[in-house]
Amino acid sequence: MLAIRLPEEIEARLAELAARTGRTKTFYAKEAILKQFDEIEDKYLAIHRIENPGELTGLWRYRVRKYRMTGRMVPISHLRLCTKSVS
Repeated sequence: MLAIRLPEEIEARLAELAARTGRTKTFYAKEAILKQFDEIEDKYLAIHRIENPGELTGLWRYRVRKYRMTGRMVPISHLRLCTKSVS
């Protein structure tokens, strides 16, 4: 369960979209989060990685494991960010 406060303008737009389409506000909020989450996760984990060189975070381990489990190739950017820097 997640509860978030949105700016009034966004809340109104979300309510209007839900009313006009017959879907719920939750549906559209979930769609927006799912569409952007990988990009947001990559961005902030990369920032953390730059600020903490050499540290392999649990989330990076998860991402690499997720790619291995799905049989997809791990993007080069993930490999670079997952390896310890050599001094």
